[in-house]
Amino acid sequence: MTALLELVGYCDRLLEVERFQDYCPNGLQVEGGAEVSRIVSGVTASQALIDAALAQQADLLLVHHGFFWKGEDPCLTGIKQRRMRTLLENGISLLAYHLPLDAHPELGNNARLAQHLGLQEEGRFGDGHGPELACHGRLDEALDAAQLAQRIHQVLGREAQWIAAGSDAPLQRVGWCTGAAQSYLEAAARLGLDAFISGEISESTVHIAREYGLHYYAAGHHATERYGVQALGQQLARQFGIEHTFIDIDNPV
Repeated sequence: MTALLELVGYCDRLLEVERFQDYCPNGLQVEGGAEVSRIVSGVTASQALIDAALAQQADLLLVHHGFFWKGEDPCLTGIKQRRMRTLLENGISLLAYHLPLDAHPELGNNARLAQHLGLQEEGRFGDGHGPELACHGRLDEALDAAQLAQRIHQVLGREAQWIAAGSDAPLQRVGWCTGAAQSYLEAAARLGLDAFISGEISESTVHIAREYGLHYYAAGHHATERYGVQALGQQLARQFGIEHTFIDIDNPV
C-alpha cells in the first residue's frame, strides 16, 4: 500500500500543476481512504466509471475529467450527490488532472496520441494564454488527407469528422491537440500547417478550415483523450508497486 497524499504529491510534481490556470481544480478532488493499493483510471468521472471502480474494489479513481468545473452549479444534488456519495461511502478517492495531463511531454494526451497516430512532434503552440498545449510536427510516412482520415479511423476505432479543405497533395506538416481544441485552428493555419487534428468541432470550424485551406479532423473528445490517463496510471503502478486498471466507458463524442 501507498499513502494517498504521497501519491498525490508525486503526481502534482510530475505534472507541474502549478503552471496551469485551469477550468477545474487539479489533483485530489475527493479524499477517501488514507492509503492506496488499487487504482482504476478512466477518462471521465461518470457514475458508470465510479460504479466500475467500486466493482474493482479500487481505493483511487484517476481521471482526466473530474468535478467542480468553473461556472457550474456547486450544489451537491441529483447526479452530483449520487456520484459523491458513492465515492465517500466506499472510501474511494478521486484524483483528476485536466490541462496538466494534456500537456505532459511523455505521459500527456497530446504526446500519447502522437505515438498512436505516428506523428513526430517538432514543437508546440498555443493561443497566448498559459502553457502551449497544441503540437505540430510530421507524419512518420507520407500520407494524403484521405489516408490520414483512414489511419485515425483504424487507430481510434471511430471515423473522424473530416473537413477536406486543402489540396490532395501528401501532408507535410500536421498539428494536433486533444479534446475541445478547435479554437487552435487559426493558430495552426498561421504556422502553415497542412492539417489539424482535435477532438471536437464547432459550426464555425468548418468555415475557418475551408477559408484557410487546412484539412481538419475532429476525431472525438473522448477518443483522443483515452491515452494520457492510462499512461499516468501505469506510471503510478510502476512507481509505487500497486495495481492499475484502465476502464473505458464508451462515449461517441
